[in-house]
Amino acid sequence: MKISVITVVYNNQQTIRDAINSVLSQTYNDIEYIVIDGGSTDNTIEIVKSYKDKINVFISEKDNGLYHAMNKGINLASGDVIGILNSDDFYSDHKVLSDVMENFNSDKKLDFLYGNLVYVKQDDTNRIVRNWKSKNYYDNFFEHANVPPHPSLFVRKSIYDEVGLFNLKYKIAADYELMIRFMKMNKFNFKYYDRLIVHMRLGGESNKSLKNVYLANKEVANAWTDNNFKMPIYFFPLKIIKRMIQFIK
Repeated sequence: MKISVITVVYNNQQTIRDAINSVLSQTYNDIEYIVIDGGSTDNTIEIVKSYKDKINVFISEKDNGLYHAMNKGINLASGDVIGILNSDDFYSDHKVLSDVMENFNSDKKLDFLYGNLVYVKQDDTNRIVRNWKSKNYYDNFFEHANVPPHPSLFVRKSIYDEVGLFNLKYKIAADYELMIRFMKMNKFNFKYYDRLIVHMRLGGESNKSLKNVYLANKEVANAWTDNNFKMPIYFFPLKIIKRMIQFIK
């Protein structure tokens, strides 16, 4: 069974090599690797092209942002399962994809799987600053301010075909809105795989500034109403508490 891994990048010459190497060093032997560049003006394109014999698909052109680039990658993917690895991130070890695909290969009814991630310092990836350990899905999973870590999510291509792609109305929290559609609106076969999947560098788009934090939370609230769900009044206070616990751990 083939897995497609998609990395989207724009002007990230500092860390794109780490992301690429973490995919290419995986022990699983049926990987399609797709890199979507947004028309970088630094050295990113040259770095990606240095791996041209090992990357299956590489596109560099202007796009309408992160999620538009991800949608392009999903549309190009030919794998049975799709994973998305951001250009700041890297898989936690060489067996991540092998272990993930063992779950899909052993359970033909499995629709998507998610696991755990850790946030690390930008300049010292050995230093863990936040531990995002997820949990099994249950009826009030989202109401209790839970959400799967998106970089740890692996989805069958057929599910994207059925549910749709990232909603480009959302600029920061389209992954959250898509997971609302995946998990609250549909009864697919989910699995929480209690394994460390991704090391993620601090400094994501939603946390770059107070303005972005506000906009991300606004989009999260919109994701509920746009999909005809009512967000509990305790949602955001609980979300803050759970995030603080992740830093303490």
